[in-house]
Amino acid sequence: MWKWIARATAVAAVVAVGVFAASTANAEFKLEGEPKIAMLQLATINDGGWSEALEYARVKVEDALGVEIVYTENVPEDNSEILRIIDLYVDRGYNIIIGTSWGYGDAFLEAANKYPNVAFLNCAGETNAANLESFYARSYQGWYLAGIIAGHITQTKKVGTIGGYPLGVVNWDLNAFLRGAQSVNPEIEMVGVFVNTWYDPVKETQAAEALLEQGVDVLGSNMSTPGPHLAFENQGKWSIGFQVDVSDQAPKAVASSMIYKWEAYLIPTLRSIAAGTWVPGEWGWWEGIDTGLFDVDPIADWVPAAAVADVDAARQAMIDGTLDPFQGPLYRQDGSLAVPEGEVLSDDDLWGMTYFVQGSIGTMPTE
Repeated sequence: MWKWIARATAVAAVVAVGVFAASTANAEFKLEGEPKIAMLQLATINDGGWSEALEYARVKVEDALGVEIVYTENVPEDNSEILRIIDLYVDRGYNIIIGTSWGYGDAFLEAANKYPNVAFLNCAGETNAANLESFYARSYQGWYLAGIIAGHITQTKKVGTIGGYPLGVVNWDLNAFLRGAQSVNPEIEMVGVFVNTWYDPVKETQAAEALLEQGVDVLGSNMSTPGPHLAFENQGKWSIGFQVDVSDQAPKAVASSMIYKWEAYLIPTLRSIAAGTWVPGEWGWWEGIDTGLFDVDPIADWVPAAAVADVDAARQAMIDGTLDPFQGPLYRQDGSLAVPEGEVLSDDDLWGMTYFVQGSIGTMPTE
């Protein structure tokens, strides 16, 4: 039996976050047999971004819990292929399956209904059930901090962002980046573009070059490849990375990276599954910077001390609940009011964010 099952009682305080505080008697799901974990990775584990961040977490979970987590790379967002791989793992006795993509949601829900005695976790998903929990981060908080850094180092007062698809989980990152920059200087504008892919080195580099031509001197890349950072470094400009520390890709350009530490969710959750205390959240698990799940890290030593001080202050304010990146007054790009003064954007409106905020240049695609 895993060493971490024996430690479950000792870590009860860690597990007891939100719905995880439920007692064994109230748990809706019971794992049958010794925990055996498999992970489905969207891309290769060294993709330089999304999948690599989850690979870092997988290794850290193995070390912390004393367990092996097997994985399959390059699992496409195709329901039949996802279900085929899940079936293979379940047939081999795996009873905890971790997914890594929003596009896995429907297949994971179908599998959860098919295998009620198997626990399913899916990163960035939106589907949930009695034995399925989707988990994500309030990543816009980290991007607000990244925007503060951008606001301090921009000279043209024009920052840029590259996003994959115009989904709420991407749009809130881009908008928060601008909001953070505007907290330093309200006159800063943002050029936002989408490349309609999660991973394409050519498209991402071309998008970065187009931003440079428009006078952008600080980039917030919401993507995975090094091309955009190299493009900015070649022009003597600056950038912010995403998902993992990318400072080694373009050290003269990368001011910081908005990184994920998915083990902050996975370790306590897997412990609670093994201990029989896991109750999946009805709406999934979606928490903020106070959990240690993400942050801007590291910050280059050439970033102004004033920027670091502002980042530290804003981080603490978000942890204290006195700062929200989308607190009112918040205006959309067209000038219409999205959030009145004294209010904040609701969770439903965050997930459904389909607009750029005021100060943005570019068009938000309708699909």
